[in-house]
Amino acid sequence: MWHRCHSSSSKLFLWGTLPLLLFVATVVLGSGTHVVHGLASAASMPPLTTKTADHLPLAKKAMSYIDASPDPFHAVQTSVDLLALAGFEELPDGASYKGKVKAGGKYYFTRNKSTLVAFSVGAKVAPAMGAMGFKVIGGHTDSPNLKVKPRSKRGKAGVTQIGVECYGGGLWHTWFDRDLGISGRVLVRSGQKIEQKLIKVDRAILRVPTLAIHLETAKEREAFKINKEDHLSPILAMQAKKSLTGGNTAAATDESSEDGEKKEETKKDKKKVEDGWSEYQEPLLLQILSEELGVETSAIADFELNLFDVQKAALGGAHSEFIHSARLDNLASCFLAVQALVEHVTDGKVDNDEDISMVVLYDHEEVGSSSA
Repeated sequence: MWHRCHSSSSKLFLWGTLPLLLFVATVVLGSGTHVVHGLASAASMPPLTTKTADHLPLAKKAMSYIDASPDPFHAVQTSVDLLALAGFEELPDGASYKGKVKAGGKYYFTRNKSTLVAFSVGAKVAPAMGAMGFKVIGGHTDSPNLKVKPRSKRGKAGVTQIGVECYGGGLWHTWFDRDLGISGRVLVRSGQKIEQKLIKVDRAILRVPTLAIHLETAKEREAFKINKEDHLSPILAMQAKKSLTGGNTAAATDESSEDGEKKEETKKDKKKVEDGWSEYQEPLLLQILSEELGVETSAIADFELNLFDVQKAALGGAHSEFIHSARLDNLASCFLAVQALVEHVTDGKVDNDEDISMVVLYDHEEVGSSSA
C-alpha cells in the first residue's frame, strides 16, 4: 500500500486502495463489532473489479484535502469545513455537554485548533439499557517538517535566511532543492485581545539549496551528509544593500548631522520594538506575514509556522493508480476517517445506529503525542 518516495511525510500512495479503506472505515462506523470482526471475509469486501475511472472523484477529493492542509491547523480547518457542510454542530471545548448531545445528533470540537474530535450519536442509542458502544477511528494531523524557530532571524554570506528546526522523524535530505512555502497560525493583537489567524503563503518564497558540484570535494560527492543546524536553513532573500556596501554602512553614508539625527531616530524606533520577541524575528518574514494577513507588522504577537512543498498532489502511474503527494502520513487516514463519518451521516446510517461513531485526529503524534 505504501512506498517511500522522497521523505517520511511524502509518499507514493496506491490510491486504488482508497475505496477499500473508505469501505472499511464506513463499516467500522456504521456497524457493530460483530461485523468488524468479519471484515476479512470475502463476502464483506467490496468488489475489486471496478474501473480506475470510477474512483477518480474520491482520489481527487483526497488530493484537494491534502493540498489544503499543509499543517495541523489547516488540516483541522479543512476537516471542520467538510463536517460543517454535513450539518455537524460545534461544541465548546472544556464546557459541559449535558443537555446538548442528543440521540441522532452530530457534533465536533477542536483543541488548540490542531486536534479534532467529531462524532455522531446513533438514533437508537439507549445508555440506560446498556445498548451503547463507541466506534472510533484515529489519526494524526501532523507530519515531519521544518518548523520556523521561535527566533527566526538568521543570515550570512550576503543572504537572508530563516532559522528552522526539524520536527518529527523526517528524511531531511529530501527537503533540498524544493520550492517551499510557509503556513501555520499567527497570533495577532486586536485591541485588548489576541486573535488567531491561519496563514498559507502558497508560493516559493524559501529554498534549501544544495552546494554546486564544482564546490564539493570528491568525498562529499560520495555521501550526502547533512548538518541539520547549518545546512537546512532556507534562503529567503539576498541582502542586497549589505552585499553592495560590504557591510560597511559608514562608507556608504555621509557623516553629516542629518545622518546623525536619522541614527538617533533609528535607535528610538529600535527601542520601541524591543519587546523580547520582535527583535529576534526576521523583519522580511514579519512583513510577508503582515501583508498576507492585512495587518500591521507591529500587531503580530507570535506565530507557529512550518515549511511545506508548494508542489500540488498529482495522479501518477501508467493507469493513474497512484497519488503522489507530501504528508500522506497521516493525512490520507485523516481524510478517509472524516469522509467515512460524513458518509455515515449523509447516507442515513445514523438512524439505525445504536452506538456513538467517532473520529479523533490528534496533533504531535510525530513527537510522542504527550502534548496532543
